[in-house]
This record gives sequence, C-alpha cells and structure tokens, in this order.
Amino acid sequence: MRGRWAQATALATALLLTACNLRPIYAGGPQGPAAATLASIEIAPIPDRAGYLVRQQLLQRLQPADRPAYRLEVTLDDKITGFGIRTDTSIARERRTLRARYRLVATASNAVVLDATAATDEGIDVVRSEYAVVAAEQTALDRLAVSLAEQITGRIALFAHERGNAAPPPAPLPPPK
Repeated sequence: MRGRWAQATALATALLLTACNLRPIYAGGPQGPAAATLASIEIAPIPDRAGYLVRQQLLQRLQPADRPAYRLEVTLDDKITGFGIRTDTSIARERRTLRARYRLVATASNAVVLDATAATDEGIDVVRSEYAVVAAEQTALDRLAVSLAEQITGRIALFAHERGNAAPPPAPLPPPK
C-alpha cells in the first residue's frame, strides 16, 4: 500500500511541475541563449586582490570568446566589520562583506543592458593568533569571490534566458534630421 501511495505522489508531483511552465535556464546547451551569451562576455579588469579573485572566478565560469558582444564591468566594495566584544574589549568576531555592482554593456552600441548588484558575507572568528586571523580573512575572501561570481553568472544567465536570444541589442538609431 505504501508503495502505491509513493508512486501516486510522484506522479502527481510530476504532473504539477509540467503544468507550472518550468523551463531550464541552460536549455539548448551551448547554442542556447544563456550559454551563448555567457561565452560572449569580456570581463574588464577589477582592481585589488578581491577584484583579481572575482575576475578569475568569472573567467572560469564565462570562458569568453575572441569576439565579445558584451563587456562586464564590476565595482567591488570589500569591508571587514568587527563585532562581538570580549571582556578585555577586544573583538571576538568579524564579518567580511563583499558587494559588487556590475554592468553588462553591449560592445557594439556601448549601451548598458543589465545593471545589478550582488552581495555575500562570511563570519570570521577572531582568535589570539594574528596569523590565524589573517589566514581566516583571506580564506573568507576566497569563498566570497566564488559566491559572488556564481551570483553574477546566474543573474546574467537569467537575463539572457529572459531575453530569449544571444544577440546584443541593435545599435541606437541616429537622431532624425
């Protein structure tokens, strides 16, 4: 009896999911809108260590082609905030926050087609060893760079999927004479 109930539940779930018009973002494989757009993005240099790490993560995910249709411009804000005070007034915990404002620019027309933000944070225990704290801060930055690159890549893929094609927008028309 229990097996039939599980089968009926699985069948009902499958039918409900098909009814909600759920479509995968990466449908179409490498020729689909999301994959084609991600492969046509040039990543502008991002300053500082955090920028280098985020850019490297983006390069791994986007794998830009020789003739990019878009340019990704990223501005980062990296902050470490201390909180959690011990009895000797030293900091017991830190929070490292990495925020990005990114713009996807069509190279042909220099028009901004996507302007968005992403943010992620990581908690760090502050111990007596200064070396351990610095190592923990660097490890946190590595993880934050991965998380931020995943958010940016996912948002751009969603943008491409919603547009439904991989071609950049046409150049603006000249003003009438």
